[in-house]
Amino acid sequence: MTEIETSLSQESRDRYLTYALSVVTGRALPDVRDGLKPVQRRILYAMANNLKLRPEGSHRKSAAVVGEVLARFHPHGDTACYDALVRMAQDFSLRYPLIDGQGNFGSLDGDSPAAYRYTESKLRPIALEALGEIDEATVDFRENFDATVLEPEVLPSRIPQLLMNGASGIAVGMATSIPPHNLSELIRGLKELLADPEMTAARLTSFIKGPDFPTGCLILNSKQELNEIYRTGRGSIRMRGEWKTESLGRGKDAIIITSIPYALNKSQLVEKIADLIIAKKVPQIVDVRDESTDEVRVVCELASGADAELAAAFLYKNTPLESNFPVNFTALTPTGGGASRPELLSLKDCLQYFLDFREEVVEKRLRFERKNLAERVHILEGLVTIYDALDEALKIIRQSSGRSDAAEKLRKRFKLTEIQSFAVVDMRVYQLSKTSIEDIRRELEEKLARIKQIDAILKSRAKILGLVEKDLDAVATQFGDKRRSKIVKDVQEVELNASDFIVEEDVFAIVTEDGWLKRIRQTNDFSTTRLRDGDEILHAHRVSTVDNIVFITNLGYLYTLSATDFPSSSGYGSPVQKLLKFRDGEKIIQSYSWLSKPPAQKELGMDDEHLLIEEGSILVLVSAHGMGYALTIEELTGIKKNGKRVMKLREGDELRGVVHTAQEIAMFTQQGYGLVVKDKDIPVRNQPAIGVILIGVKDEDEVVAALGKTKKVAITPTTGKVKEVTFGSLPKGRRGLRGKKVISRAEIEFVEGI
Repeated sequence: MTEIETSLSQESRDRYLTYALSVVTGRALPDVRDGLKPVQRRILYAMANNLKLRPEGSHRKSAAVVGEVLARFHPHGDTACYDALVRMAQDFSLRYPLIDGQGNFGSLDGDSPAAYRYTESKLRPIALEALGEIDEATVDFRENFDATVLEPEVLPSRIPQLLMNGASGIAVGMATSIPPHNLSELIRGLKELLADPEMTAARLTSFIKGPDFPTGCLILNSKQELNEIYRTGRGSIRMRGEWKTESLGRGKDAIIITSIPYALNKSQLVEKIADLIIAKKVPQIVDVRDESTDEVRVVCELASGADAELAAAFLYKNTPLESNFPVNFTALTPTGGGASRPELLSLKDCLQYFLDFREEVVEKRLRFERKNLAERVHILEGLVTIYDALDEALKIIRQSSGRSDAAEKLRKRFKLTEIQSFAVVDMRVYQLSKTSIEDIRRELEEKLARIKQIDAILKSRAKILGLVEKDLDAVATQFGDKRRSKIVKDVQEVELNASDFIVEEDVFAIVTEDGWLKRIRQTNDFSTTRLRDGDEILHAHRVSTVDNIVFITNLGYLYTLSATDFPSSSGYGSPVQKLLKFRDGEKIIQSYSWLSKPPAQKELGMDDEHLLIEEGSILVLVSAHGMGYALTIEELTGIKKNGKRVMKLREGDELRGVVHTAQEIAMFTQQGYGLVVKDKDIPVRNQPAIGVILIGVKDEDEVVAALGKTKKVAITPTTGKVKEVTFGSLPKGRRGLRGKKVISRAEIEFVEGI
């Protein structure tokens, strides 16, 4: 065994690069010339060349195709091969399917195709255009993986497959995502580029207006955006499903979705709309059902008097009915000698590579035809020569000892070549008539004229390009069709108001000590609602679903949450961390109601007015170390899910008390001290701050609660009975004092006003 000295890093790098290159060139990326990945190319070639599954023939089991491809050309998994075959047969995946599938080949709802032993397939007529002049020496062939047969390096495609059907794939360190386009537009763009090779990308987009998806849908990009995408090869296509209104009778109307974005699972879209209806997120829609056949038809039944435009705008914003298609024009480009490399291309690059390839193919096709013509002319000239001495030639043949002897004698007598002499010997007797010689001379003249014509074409690049254009015209005539995707020039965006999509209902928005949230109808008794073991209600806010709840946490942050976002539940509800982005160790210490209308108008009968908050309200914030100040709430709108800081805290400190504006504020420490200060002694701020000392807190002591003025205060010690005192009996003083003991021989655990 030979030992090789090497390093792990060197071997890892070399082997990984080999693997990466294999994935890039051999599996994931399409070739810019025929627009196909290797597995697609091999499937088409095997079906045409090996299995003879042409359009005019019969279907054959897909298992036979997969087996043939794996056995001869593509030594990979059968599932991957069959998936590629299935995709080329799906009219909702490819704008122009290449394979005619018989059986279950999947659906727009994401249904899987039947196994390959059940389905059958053959080529569609357009697939023959992808195969092109494969039998006319137009492309190079290479050995397959085990060197037993040859396979084409690329197909001599007459159709711009790369842009026509698009491509998607993920390689190592790169990917491709090319949208499909309309064939008629592509061919017009190719012809214009033939006429003017210096044409700009912006000019090309006047012929190739944009992607054309098989599922239809609207394209919302402006012309400037499309120009930039086609110039750089990167960007994003905004797609939007189409809809119309329709009367269902009996006074009912509905939104009918007639097309959906490309690559969208229709059943998931319907499921998403149903979830929104069940969650009462879109009250304008009361029911959804899928009535699709060959055409998309999703019926969204509207509520009485509902605005269809508003409902559709909500669906666009909150469902995949409007989505994006990422564009990345990366493909393999030829570098010579059968090699290729990945390259990010513009639209013009893709078209120009295809035209250059077609020019090369047409030239090779002409040379192949000329070679065959020259061989036939050579034979015809020999036949003409012997016809002038036909009797003598026949006598020589009769007197010879066999085929080879006859050919040898004819070659010497008439100065023929070996090919000519064997052609004469192999002729049938009836072909030696007078009529036959006239046919031969006529054929010879035609062949010579065609050779002369081909020679003239090969000397003129303009004539070769003329043939390229002629081929393009033939493809456009046979397979061109109208655009399916509409490009919207002026997008009219409907402005959404969140309150339009909330079903107004009077509820209790319940917040528990442990931070669990839920809502129940006000017809229910919140005191009997279900709670987790050891948990208690912090506040039950009597609000409407159009109102909001404000939370303040121990880390000094303020959050807002719509009451309609509280889960409607007869169980425990959901933890606040599921709805808002709380930080580690963060918990709610106070919550308030933020009403959409003044209480007098809403007539909600709010019991705790101190739990109402609005912009301009003043809150006194007190930390565990006795620091604090009065904060003016200037803004409650636009607060994101990760909250807004309302108090700065030193290391080891946290917010312990939040009191709505009051004439007097009472603070209590763990070691039993209490102090009441007047609100006029507390500085007011409108920005987060550390604050000033409101109550003096000694080492190993901390503030446990802060209250506004109330009739009585219930003090719960760590041991012993609850002590009730009047608010007026609490020790008063200026801010910064330690206060006086309000409970002896015990520590305070909890304080509340009663």
